[in-house]
Amino acid sequence: MRPILLVSLLGVLSWPVAASGPAVIPNPARLEAQAGRFALTPGTVLVVPAGDAEARRAAELLRERIALARGLKPALATGAPRDGAINLRRATGAALPPEGYRLEVTPRRITLEATSYAGLFHAGTTLLQLLPPGRDAAAIPAVRIEDAPRFAWRGVMLDSARHFQSPAFIRHFIDAMALHKLNVLHWHLTDDQAWRLEIRKYPKLTGVGAWRVPAGAAPRSALAAATGKPRLYGGFYSQDEVRALVKYAAERAITIVPEIEMPGHATTAIAAYPQLAAIANPPQSVPADWGVYPHAYNLDDATFAFLEDVLAEVIALFPGPYIHVGGDEVQKGEWRDSPQGQARMRELGVTEPAKLQAYFTQRIARFIEKNGRKLVGWDEILEPGLPPGAVVMSWRGIEGALDAAAKGYDTVLSAHPTLYFDNRQSAARDEPPGRGNVVTLEDVYRFEPMPEKLAPGQRRHVLGLQGNVWTEHIRTEARVAHMAFPRAAAVAELGWSQPQRREWRDFVRRLASQVPRYEALRMASADSAFAVRAAMEWRGGRAQARLTLSNEAGYGDIRYTADGTEPTAKSARYAAPLTVGTGRTLKAASFDAAQRLSRPRAIEVREDLARRRTSRELKLCSEHIALALEDDAPLHGERASFLVDIQNPCWIYAGAELDGVGGLVASVGQLPFNFQIGEDVKKITFPRPETAAGELEVRLGCDGELLARLALEPASASQAVTVLPRAAIAPRTGRHDLCLRFAQAGLDPFWVIDAIQLVP
Repeated sequence: MRPILLVSLLGVLSWPVAASGPAVIPNPARLEAQAGRFALTPGTVLVVPAGDAEARRAAELLRERIALARGLKPALATGAPRDGAINLRRATGAALPPEGYRLEVTPRRITLEATSYAGLFHAGTTLLQLLPPGRDAAAIPAVRIEDAPRFAWRGVMLDSARHFQSPAFIRHFIDAMALHKLNVLHWHLTDDQAWRLEIRKYPKLTGVGAWRVPAGAAPRSALAAATGKPRLYGGFYSQDEVRALVKYAAERAITIVPEIEMPGHATTAIAAYPQLAAIANPPQSVPADWGVYPHAYNLDDATFAFLEDVLAEVIALFPGPYIHVGGDEVQKGEWRDSPQGQARMRELGVTEPAKLQAYFTQRIARFIEKNGRKLVGWDEILEPGLPPGAVVMSWRGIEGALDAAAKGYDTVLSAHPTLYFDNRQSAARDEPPGRGNVVTLEDVYRFEPMPEKLAPGQRRHVLGLQGNVWTEHIRTEARVAHMAFPRAAAVAELGWSQPQRREWRDFVRRLASQVPRYEALRMASADSAFAVRAAMEWRGGRAQARLTLSNEAGYGDIRYTADGTEPTAKSARYAAPLTVGTGRTLKAASFDAAQRLSRPRAIEVREDLARRRTSRELKLCSEHIALALEDDAPLHGERASFLVDIQNPCWIYAGAELDGVGGLVASVGQLPFNFQIGEDVKKITFPRPETAAGELEVRLGCDGELLARLALEPASASQAVTVLPRAAIAPRTGRHDLCLRFAQAGLDPFWVIDAIQLVP
């Protein structure tokens, strides 16, 4: 597969992006508005050529999607194109590229044409986006579109290993991908914490490997009545479920690429089948820690036979051209120290255990190629001897892609951090847990998937790009959807639309129209780009505050209320900073005409909140491994989340105004320290505690005077957030940076700040 060259469209690629017009994402290569409209009514029919099964299936799916969007279901007919109908046909004349299509809407008829099934499906998708919102009979604007993608790989990686998502959710996820012509679902099915795919020859892979006890005191204390042991968490996909999902995706022009991790990230498989380990005493159960484990498959011939058996079943389930085998973050210490690893090094004539991974990858690649597929791996696989047909997925920035293309390998850009969707989308306190970095929708949209450094002859090796939804810290399906969309829509436009057809402001305009479409697909997309945020400036001794409202995208109208009701499109429009008295609450949301773009946010003007900071609002002393972590309790219901650098748990309340402050109140949580970070764990240090449970220390600056010490004993038996008793502080004046650290004897429990409140 290669990036598609739009030879027939080059003459229009320099057209400026329209400031208004149809709201299609990704932006078509050529879009020409015409006069008039086509009336879509209950009497409209879909017409397909006789004997064209693919065109008929594309028409059936278009019919179902029109019914979902509009509440009407056009009849299907066979024959020649006709007036008053939506006509699907194979393209004639000038050839269209793969996935390309033409779409023409006139007042008399609609015509969708393509050479491939994917092209017909994509044409139908564009038609759906031309439909105006609402459930009434629709008038579709007349338009001519000729379109094809820039890149052949436009993907999203879904990590189902760390947290199991239901087949029903994955179907919704596929539908949302199809809405934006994304065409690769990279499905991460195995890792250290779970094995999700049924392998019939090795039933323990799911019998043992699909289940674990989550980390933390709360899950450990939740005992199953039947066994008296902690309840297991997990699930797996049967082969019948996988076949159904593969078929469902293929009908929506999406290829599922499975990832079966090897030779590292193999702890779960080793727990199920200990003979696969390179050490004598491997783990006996599936672990719940996040991070990088030291375990890798051993290099015995029997282990390769096992992996070939597994891959044979995987290949039978997934008919697409690619099989992803991971290959990242492989720890070689067990190979180096094991008799089998040393024997293999002698056999190969190498002295470095790092060379064993190249041997492993080459051997697995030969098996995959023998079975008619191509190996895909993370950029660590790029070692001498890699088969020429392998695909390198560049995740450690773009360097892997540069190296791969220079050496003649195809590559996919999947660069951290911009394309890692476990990063938060804003710094707001209502963002779900994830990594501490903030990667906004605009950050993703401004990523260029074709590295400038590549020579012209190397650019053909860039297959495309994908966004990755890693789920270590994304426990629920709703949060997966929030983290993925609409950032996946930005990936879709980067992969489909030529650079001349991309412009941030216009993308945001078109994105506003997608909000009801996500809702129709039951995809809980993020409103972070449109959410109303308030900057507050106190005046008159905190008798009132000046509020400046905005949203990240800078798009739409902000509407607000001050009477407790929800804002509507008819509520007061924000036009300039507002002066609001203390004790009042505003509710605000963003709108695009009548369409609401964000959930209402409550903005409370309260003096006590002016001196309160949550962990999300505090500054981290460092950001070595910054995470927004969810509490392990309660097991059911809403849980708190905390922003923390797990390698240096230290927070700063910057510029705290201490005039008139006589004390402080802190709320704290305790987390399991379930992180495999290797030697870096030795870098985590704490002040010496004075009591067995430890204390929270508050200082003027991190090396300054001790302002307060709050005993943690009242929180030691709690599994959730605890408010510690008020601590008095000596009077101070002016603004100071307060530094908060826990004095504790060890890592577990791992204490974290929930919030800090200065009180009179």
